[in-house]
Amino acid sequence: MASRKIVKKASEGNSHLVSTKTFTINPKLARRSFMKIAAATAAVAGMSFGPKVVRELKAEEKKEAYPGSKLVRTVCTHCAVGCGIKAEVQNGVWVRQEVASDHPVSRGGHCCKGAGAIDMVTSEKRLTSPMKKVNGKWQKISWKQALDEVCSKLMEIRDKDGPDAVHWNGSAKVSNEMAYLQRKLAAFWGTNNIDHQARI
Repeated sequence: MASRKIVKKASEGNSHLVSTKTFTINPKLARRSFMKIAAATAAVAGMSFGPKVVRELKAEEKKEAYPGSKLVRTVCTHCAVGCGIKAEVQNGVWVRQEVASDHPVSRGGHCCKGAGAIDMVTSEKRLTSPMKKVNGKWQKISWKQALDEVCSKLMEIRDKDGPDAVHWNGSAKVSNEMAYLQRKLAAFWGTNNIDHQARI
């Protein structure tokens, strides 16, 4: 039976006296009765998902959301595990994704990042150009301006404090070749201060 214990402290004069009282949250419902009710509820809920409610989809009922699209088997790029994704592509645009149920690594599953992998392409929040904060507001700038400003700032730091004053941080979103180039950049910069974002 669910119960709680109330502890009442005595007055200051009799601080050594403490009284306790046990009461039940619901005195009419014992633990055994609760378990019986829970089992009966689960049985009724299970019977409701019978053949009348759930059935297999017939071939003629299937509709293509994107006519003329094709499924392309690919690999999730969010980490090095290599889970499988079936990307639905229409006119060269990634429009939808499905899990690869027969993939030997992911076995039809995805983590939360892999389930939203398509957002790299379709998200409205995806950056398409460099941004710079000017007077508290973000403004689009050209790639040339962004590279010029970043390079000049990096060279200023390197000249003032040396190459080890900068830490290069890798990403789980880049390809194997891009990771190689990031490591080469740090080496040419003159430092071993490079790591992966998953370890930080």
